[in-house]
Amino acid sequence: MLQLSLSWQGLGPLAASPWLLLLLVGGSWLLARFLARAYTFYDNAHRLRCFPQPPKRNWFWGHLGQVKSNEEGLRLIEELGHHFRDIHLWWVGPFYPVLRLVHPKFVAPLLQAPATIAPKDMFFYNFMKPWLGDGLLLSAGDKWSHHRRMLTPAFHFDILKPYVKIFNKSTDIMHAKWQRLASEGGTRLDMFEHISLMTLDSLQKCVFSFDSNCQEYPSEYIAAILELSALVTKRAQQIFLRMDFLYYLTPDGWRFRRACDLVHNFTDSIIQDRRRTLISQGSHDFLKAKAKAKTLDFIDVLLLAKVGFSRI
Repeated sequence: MLQLSLSWQGLGPLAASPWLLLLLVGGSWLLARFLARAYTFYDNAHRLRCFPQPPKRNWFWGHLGQVKSNEEGLRLIEELGHHFRDIHLWWVGPFYPVLRLVHPKFVAPLLQAPATIAPKDMFFYNFMKPWLGDGLLLSAGDKWSHHRRMLTPAFHFDILKPYVKIFNKSTDIMHAKWQRLASEGGTRLDMFEHISLMTLDSLQKCVFSFDSNCQEYPSEYIAAILELSALVTKRAQQIFLRMDFLYYLTPDGWRFRRACDLVHNFTDSIIQDRRRTLISQGSHDFLKAKAKAKTLDFIDVLLLAKVGFSRI
């Protein structure tokens, strides 16, 4: 049997079993990874010292929680923009730095840079992946390029122009709702809620050709989308719930999964209905009908694409 002498430590000979060797190797690997990450963090933090930053709450929380989701938070963001006119550093917890760009001369090069040079930061985007999947917003590289090329026809001006009347109709519904509320004596209203509903109403009509009347009547689908947005934003402020297995054990995690299921079931039913229509009519007749209506929805672009038709 292999003997490992530890007499130099005064412990005498020790029989080294395979499990002990495995433990030593595993511990060494974990220690090496920890030291590598620690050095990377130290080096990154040292490089970031050249950027100004507002006062932190403390060393652990950093600046987390200072900007609230209300008018006070918006005023603080405005003050930071006036004080730090170019760029400033923001710490989300003790280990996650964020550079906030203020001046256009810093923002423009970043927006114009290709994805290979300025990749997406998946720290926040990963929270939305169970909801939105690996589509145009969350994908990167060749997959993003392929999805973007597939959707390019739907972004053409000639395609979008006929939808202006849909946008106008949704806006008219919102204005009529405001007039009704004003005539009933209401002096205050949450404009963000109304504009969000108007936007979602327009999106459903343009993406799915589906009119849910969500501005006038409650909609489970719209309520689920608003709930998902709020839950993702809330999770970004909770540093202890970054790991999925912990988050899904919480009440917010249960609500997130339930809302995801509702949204996915709704969109899947619409996609399958449109696919059956496309199969029954044939792509040629379907396109002729769409040409007469002068509208080609996003879902039509996806279903008519060869790859999209086989994968959606």
